[in-house]
Amino acid sequence: MGANLKEVRERIKSVINTQQITKAMKMVSAAKLRKAQTAIQQLRPYANKLNAMLRNILSNLEGDASSIYGQERPVERACVVVVTSNRGLCGAFNSNVCKAAVAVIDAKYASVRAKGNLEILCIGKRGGEYFKKRYPDCKIITDHLMLFENLASDNVEKVSGKLMEAFASKQYDAVEVAYGRFRNAALQYAEIERWLPVEKLEVEGTGNKRADYIFEPTKEGLLDYLIPSILKTQFQKYVLDTQASEHGARMTSMDKASENANEILRELKINYNKARQEAITKEILEIVGGAAALSSD
Repeated sequence: MGANLKEVRERIKSVINTQQITKAMKMVSAAKLRKAQTAIQQLRPYANKLNAMLRNILSNLEGDASSIYGQERPVERACVVVVTSNRGLCGAFNSNVCKAAVAVIDAKYASVRAKGNLEILCIGKRGGEYFKKRYPDCKIITDHLMLFENLASDNVEKVSGKLMEAFASKQYDAVEVAYGRFRNAALQYAEIERWLPVEKLEVEGTGNKRADYIFEPTKEGLLDYLIPSILKTQFQKYVLDTQASEHGARMTSMDKASENANEILRELKINYNKARQEAITKEILEIVGGAAALSSD
């Protein structure tokens, strides 16, 4: 019985130590989430409005040389960008983003992959580890795994700029981005969007209207700066969305882990008290039995 009590005490101590770690990780994630949430909430309306404007502009530039980022081509070569976190312990967040990318790769780009013309660019170590095992036949680009260590706009633009250059030089005919879209601390969605070529605005039957923009000083000069800038802002949104989603998922996961630890502690303490009561009862019975034996003598 003594050995059983010692084992239960050690388990209780172990669970308490684990709970302290999960609570600390929850607090750290909550602090990081506030900053990341503010960043994406400030950028998202701006990025969405710019993206809508970009689609509208490209819908009115048929045949214009400046609309290369909106040119539809037969997809012979493609790149899928997968944005995940560097660390785990955030529930199913990373696996959901990877599954969203896998679904599109297997359904939409199966023929491109079969020809050996599919490349996967991974931002975040978890995605890199997953796709190296999942698609050994594809080229996995891991140059930007540690991008989350420095999310300054200049650093993120290095990645988006390279992708845009590759698309403009016809190294890729399509670029898709799989990322985590942040809604709140408890809800994050794995999504994949076509980043290049830019989807044009659908007018017929949708109620949308094409805007007739006036360009100053010249259309060509303005679009040469405006279109790449909007695309880079959109890519920045993907990264910041994923960062906020990661912290939200980890905070929720650590909160649930702390609650589970409480349940385990409650059960262990009940078992410990039962074991103690059994030991005390056994000792009392032994004492009473010994006293009875002495009195009978």
